[in-house]
Amino acid sequence: MRQFRAILVNTLVANVTTSFLWFAVTFWVYLGTRSVLATALIGGAFMLLVAATGIPFGTYVDRTRKRAVMVTATLTTLVAFIVGGLIYATVGPAEILDMTGPWFWLFTGVILFGGVVENARNIALSTTVTLLVATEDRARANGLVGTVQGVSLLVTSVFSGLAVGFLGMGWTIVIAICGLTLSAAHLLQLSIDEPRIVRDPDRGRIDLSGSITAIRVVPGLAALIAFAAFNNLLGGVYMSLMDPYGLELFSVQAWGLVFGLCATGFIVGGALIARYGLGANPLRTMLWLLVAMGLVAAVFTVREVAWLYVAGIWLYMAFTPAVEAGEQTVIQRVVPLRQHGRVFGLAQAVEAGAAPVSAFLIGPVVELGILPWSRSAAGQAALEPWLGTGQMRGIALVLVVSGLVLTLAAVLAFRTQAYGRLSAVFRPAGGVAGPARERARSLSGSPARRQTPGRLADPGGQ
Repeated sequence: MRQFRAILVNTLVANVTTSFLWFAVTFWVYLGTRSVLATALIGGAFMLLVAATGIPFGTYVDRTRKRAVMVTATLTTLVAFIVGGLIYATVGPAEILDMTGPWFWLFTGVILFGGVVENARNIALSTTVTLLVATEDRARANGLVGTVQGVSLLVTSVFSGLAVGFLGMGWTIVIAICGLTLSAAHLLQLSIDEPRIVRDPDRGRIDLSGSITAIRVVPGLAALIAFAAFNNLLGGVYMSLMDPYGLELFSVQAWGLVFGLCATGFIVGGALIARYGLGANPLRTMLWLLVAMGLVAAVFTVREVAWLYVAGIWLYMAFTPAVEAGEQTVIQRVVPLRQHGRVFGLAQAVEAGAAPVSAFLIGPVVELGILPWSRSAAGQAALEPWLGTGQMRGIALVLVVSGLVLTLAAVLAFRTQAYGRLSAVFRPAGGVAGPARERARSLSGSPARRQTPGRLADPGGQ
């Protein structure tokens, strides 16, 4: 746990720095263009690259020492940010904010590349939970990961808004470069107890077939990942629309502070999981919280009122760490350590791949269709009885519908065979292996035994 906590602290610094610049670019582009389409394209492109790199990164993590993965990812991101800073200093903001010119795409593409590479580090972090933490403590360790993500969101959103509002984009890039340099220097001083790499020697460099096989042998796991992908399909809607909605309610400085306040929900949620875990069945906890998240998402924009929007985002973020920890805890329990990188990588690819689909679709639809209609006399008359009045009632309509769809999907998931199969892993009758035995077998990479119908023969996944 001492090594794990040190890695978490370093990850916090790296995530804060990377997200700080990415948030700042999104705020800066929207304020410079006032285009929902621009933010949708930026966010969608980011998630699309996360999806495309998930499997290669996962295979790389499985074949490489976890510390080496983290060092390489951090240094690569640092180089990308330096290149972005040189482009900004050479070209200037006016040319970069012209979406019809090449500099907009080159600048945002370089920063985006740096943010995507950092995801290899996040996959490696998930595997270190299995590597360094005993079985009964993993749900709490995943809660600590959620807390770190919450702190990252809080610090990032606050300082991104303040930096863009008061210092401008140039100094924001300089701050990001300095922060990432400190993270890299600290990481070089850390160590991870990994005596040898637990991997399948017959697998290739980009092991798609191995990723699919590792998921298919666990009954219900593919369905869990598919459901998470569906959840991210709706997440792409929020990714595209929440910043434009917030930036119309608040100034950029105030929106950064407000989003930072909302991020305390992430911290509270992660801290509660770290303290109390996820209960006897993490999967059941995850689905009930998704029901709650959908209901929150369906009501937090029913009126164009700042406090309602802030309260809704806070609750949504408070539920998020438990949902993510639930999925990670299931995967860590049922998948062998030697396959963790590929499974987490494929899960990331499938889940992240859903978000850009909705982001690319919803941006043009909202900007060219829904918003103009909602601001017309006919649209205002149709929406006022349900959503009140305001300039962003079109976005509110999309968010309300998305929340109701999420709630319905989570309720239906309780009745699926996949839910029953994965829940069986956490029943006391399943004979869960003790932490010492499970850790030893994880490190040995011994193959899984034949599964019995309706239950995994070895709930430790080994």
